[in-house]
Amino acid sequence: MAMYLIGDLQGCDAALQRLLDALDFSPSRDTLYPLGDLVNRGPDSLAVLRRLKSYGTSARCLLGNHDLHLLAIAHGVRKPHRKDTLDAVLQAPDRADLLHWLQQQNMALQLTTPHEPAHSPLLLVHAGVLPAWTVQKTVALAGEVEAVLRGPDAPAFFQAMYGNAPAAWSESLAGMERLRVIVNALTRLRFCTEGGTMEFETKEGAGGAPAGYMPWFDVPGRQTADVTVAFGHWSTLGWLGRRDVLSLDTGCVWGGSLSALRLGDTPQEARHTLVQIPCAAAQTPGVGG
Repeated sequence: MAMYLIGDLQGCDAALQRLLDALDFSPSRDTLYPLGDLVNRGPDSLAVLRRLKSYGTSARCLLGNHDLHLLAIAHGVRKPHRKDTLDAVLQAPDRADLLHWLQQQNMALQLTTPHEPAHSPLLLVHAGVLPAWTVQKTVALAGEVEAVLRGPDAPAFFQAMYGNAPAAWSESLAGMERLRVIVNALTRLRFCTEGGTMEFETKEGAGGAPAGYMPWFDVPGRQTADVTVAFGHWSTLGWLGRRDVLSLDTGCVWGGSLSALRLGDTPQEARHTLVQIPCAAAQTPGVGG
């Protein structure tokens, strides 16, 4: 049984098919962990959702900012952006089933790799983790958002989800402000200060941090520095394979590549095997996220 982490798909179903062929993926044997942004900007978000839904428990997906954007539009609390490519999903006869399935997906996941105890656990998020959050705290906070997404308060949540404030985490936060900070960290974060104040305007690579900010994974004393955090979201960062972080968004929808990382499942296998397939450009390079 193989386990694969997969970078941002953003509606690139043809590229996903080529990648799965290259991996010899079988849903009866293997498990996919797409790291969020399953939909939008690419040519076939509907096919991506149908494919992943059909895999059942063999596809354990994270939600990214574009996936939450689709749900907000579907709930009538957000207007489509002019660059969105979501009409086929919104007009599909199986729209209700697909959107219900999407709302059951995860905001964060914790995996263990039994043959690599020195690097367990593996934390999966779409974008980032605030410096003060441990693995356990991150998963618990993600669970708070997941519970709202799957419950009757989802429409109110989508109405209040957008915004950059509060820009930092506090244990005293409650209600929608608390949920907004959690969502922003897990689905939008790239840069923050040492104290955990987030910045959302800059989309350059790691070297483009505004004054006083740094990539979230380079904050000194980060509470998840002793584990490996895998994430997507940051196409201008591209592939980054460190002991403590794995960046898998390699800009497929912007004409880059689609990446999968196989996690070794026997003591004899290398822990990481990176597989990448080229993608045709679908949008202007470098403006995604």
